[in-house]
Amino acid sequence: MSLRELARVVQTSEVTVRRDVRALEAEGLLDRRHGGAVLPGGFTRESGFPQKSHLATAEKTAIADLAANFVEEGEAIVVGAGTTTQELARRLARVPGLTVVTNSLLVAQALAHANRVEVVMTGGTLRGSNYALVGSGAEQSLQGLRVSRAFLSGSGLTAERGLSTSNMLSASVDRALVQAAAEVVVLADHTKLGTDTMFQTVPTDVITRLVTDEPPGHDDRAHTELQALADQGVQIAVAGASGNPGGDEVPARRQQRPALPGPRRGQAPPGGGPGLRSAATVLGEPGGERERARVADLRRR
Repeated sequence: MSLRELARVVQTSEVTVRRDVRALEAEGLLDRRHGGAVLPGGFTRESGFPQKSHLATAEKTAIADLAANFVEEGEAIVVGAGTTTQELARRLARVPGLTVVTNSLLVAQALAHANRVEVVMTGGTLRGSNYALVGSGAEQSLQGLRVSRAFLSGSGLTAERGLSTSNMLSASVDRALVQAAAEVVVLADHTKLGTDTMFQTVPTDVITRLVTDEPPGHDDRAHTELQALADQGVQIAVAGASGNPGGDEVPARRQQRPALPGPRRGQAPPGGGPGLRSAATVLGEPGGERERARVADLRRR
């Protein structure tokens, strides 16, 4: 349910509902999502392509713009399935001499008319919900392959488990794509930060770089997760939601926000990440009785 609908039902503001939803999530009564909330138990829940394609579209565009700068002329890469990787593929059509290996029909379609890009499709069984080839045929076709980089997306990303997805077949193919690459670049908008799903695809210590967007100031979970990923050595590249201005002669890579500092693999993480403002703290502030009453009303509804 969207925050707007929740605010209408309980007859209060979206700002208040957003705070109440955080408190309810802390109690395990719901899971927050971009612009709303869902019932808990989302480890196996997965939206179809039509739903995903309309979520965080501006953020995905900005991420794709920035990620394209990490692809060099004449490179061989693998690109996994997903709406964000599809956006990346549209930008890769302009990179000469590029070879793209993919299990995604949407990625292949985006590159189908690129004269200077060679597209290599895996085998496998078509999974209609995300237009991706999965199964043993896809995994076997990747054996013996070696490329410079893998660009992957997923359903969730945490510092504890890394990238994950809610489908077992998709996870197996993504792991095979990772095995073929010297570096792994994860594309994930801020709504996926701190979200954990059932099947791990890329452990945190295997992720070379994360390309994401700037989380909203009130999204403590996303900010904390970004810092935790950086502390574990993941290079963080943050794109602006509006993307890079058209016609600018400065390369987009130079326009990006400075990467969050992170230690090299094996080094102790620096102390002092950003603090979380817990639901308990919010409810303990002046006016907390009113907050508790609103949360109780939401719980009953």
